[in-house]
Amino acid sequence: GTRYRLGGLTKGGIDCSGFMQTTFLKAYGLALPRSTSEQRHVGTKIEKSELKVGDLVFFRKNNHVGVYIGNNQFMHASTGQGVTISSLDEEYWARTYTQSRRIM
Repeated sequence: GTRYRLGGLTKGGIDCSGFMQTTFLKAYGLALPRSTSEQRHVGTKIEKSELKVGDLVFFRKNNHVGVYIGNNQFMHASTGQGVTISSLDEEYWARTYTQSRRIM
């Protein structure tokens, strides 16, 4: 039910990198950098076939980020739908996928 808001960090509105930052801090006690451009360098780069729950997935020239939740799905803050769950198999996400990173 949380809508997308560029630069947002609250339930009133949040962007994709802010969602990853707050999620990892609350769930794992890990402090991620604030921006997607910084988050794309954190942890270890892994192959898409190696994804595990909690890995970061990046899209569109590394300008969008989500967290892998299993079963080829990821959670993210979408500009059109707000916080949502999508499938890596959806044509758009499959086409724009760029990399995955393991933080933990």
